[in-house]
Amino acid sequence: MREKLRTLVAEMVRGGIPLELARREFERVYLEEVLAAHEGNQCAAARELGIHRNTLAKKLEAPAGRLRRVS
Repeated sequence: MREKLRTLVAEMVRGGIPLELARREFERVYLEEVLAAHEGNQCAAARELGIHRNTLAKKLEAPAGRLRRVS
């Protein structure tokens, strides 16, 4: 698992993706995966994540960042 993550991070670095955008993208995908594992049940997903369901909903409502190269 760690090696797959390292490969992905290296690809993002080579692509010029800024750290803050990489963090936001990772968090969004992680939250979406936990939510999918709970078949869309935000209460159950939030419980697993250790956050309030309103926090989860707010994070998921935020517009997804667009991954683009830094000039």
